[in-house]
Amino acid sequence: MPTSFNQSVIDEFRANGGKVGGYFEGGDLLLLTTTGAKSGAEHTAPLGYVRHGDLLMIVGSNLGSDRHPDWYHNLLAHPLVRVEIGTEEFQAIAVPTEGERRERLFAQVVRAEPGYGEYQRNTSRVLPVVVLEPAVTSRGEDENDGGDSAPVTNLADKIMEVHRWLRGQLRHVRDEVDAHFAARAAHRGPGEPPAPGLGFQIRQRCLAFCRSLEFHHVSEDSHLFPAMAEHHPHLGEVFERLRTEHRTVADVQGRLSALLADIAGADPEGFRAELERMSTELTAHLDYEEEALLPLLSGIPFPPARPAS
Repeated sequence: MPTSFNQSVIDEFRANGGKVGGYFEGGDLLLLTTTGAKSGAEHTAPLGYVRHGDLLMIVGSNLGSDRHPDWYHNLLAHPLVRVEIGTEEFQAIAVPTEGERRERLFAQVVRAEPGYGEYQRNTSRVLPVVVLEPAVTSRGEDENDGGDSAPVTNLADKIMEVHRWLRGQLRHVRDEVDAHFAARAAHRGPGEPPAPGLGFQIRQRCLAFCRSLEFHHVSEDSHLFPAMAEHHPHLGEVFERLRTEHRTVADVQGRLSALLADIAGADPEGFRAELERMSTELTAHLDYEEEALLPLLSGIPFPPARPAS
């Protein structure tokens, strides 16, 4: 669909609380905003979606063409996406499905929206089925932290919100690694053990964690730490240690990504031990950052007040 058509749908969607007419009238429509794989720029696309139980799914049909849509390439490179449904907006991790799970979910999609079956018949390309997993709840906490976090009222709260999310992503990675090794251990021939059906999930979770942590650290090094050092010059050594830790953490992130990329043939015991060691390094950094910064940030309102006009 031409960009001008997409933009008109986007404008109508946002002006009418998610309701549009014409081609999409009466259908389930969302807006997906991805980050360009090469450009780094944001791109928004109107897409149909299907719900199955708690799952929110989109399909890379591209109207049955032989090329994956651009938004699919974008989310493979940058799994954190923004989703708009009706008047609701939230951040999600985009996780393409694989193997038997993809086949099962695509069958559910076709039952709900038979047109996707026709698109699949028109191409030899396997249409990607992507699950959009909410990254954080409306109050910002990780979805598995029990939902009892206090509202964000100051900069210390904001730092803790980000740290809770990062810790949650590490938990997800460990859980998915355990699930993969359990499935491998349960395999009884004939044939080879199953490929890592959670490969995309692990990859996307790790990418989301690493990119979020990198953005968090760049923001601190470029903006937060210099501003705080002006008001607290006696803490210069603390800020320098945090910058050094950021470089160490970047190295751990690279090793973590490489480790997870090799899960298919890995020894479970050795793999788990290495993953745990890296996770411990990362969480120790978060612990120190909280100890050093939160007392200084608790008195700074967040979000900051807008200047009087």
